Amino acid sequence: MTDSLTGVWDGTYVQPQVGMVTFLATLIESGGALGGNVTEPCITPGCPVSIHNASIAGHRSGNTVSFVKRYEPPGYGYDKVIYEGLVNADATEIDGRWRLPGTGLSGTFLMVRSTKPAQSIVAEERAKEPARSPDERSDIRG
Repeated sequence: MTDSLTGVWDGTYVQPQVGMVTFLATLIESGGALGGNVTEPCITPGCPVSIHNASIAGHRSGNTVSFVKRYEPPGYGYDKVIYEGLVNADATEIDGRWRLPGTGLSGTFLMVRSTKPAQSIVAEERAKEPARSPDERSDIRG
């Protein structure tokens, strides 16, 4: 298998007692190393943020993928999650399991390569975010 996993991926994971959660991942594969980032809604009751951001670091060997997703910042019941899965023959799907270390919690996930260009997906995600005041916008322009 030589198809790179670099690209934008639409994903879902199933969490016990919560159900299906959707996420958007951008993966970068280089020499077997896998990196990238994820955005997903906060599903914890009382969560003060609507969207969580996380980084991905891991590797790919043939059709096997494993990576750790680290929430930034950690908290609100979120820290790191370990993912292990298999890439299909045409590198358009990654199917596997996730687990929270030390908790016994685990579930399934599925990532499907997006057919949209990354720029249009970023624009769509930004359009979903709540409007910010000018003071708040200046903080995130950094």
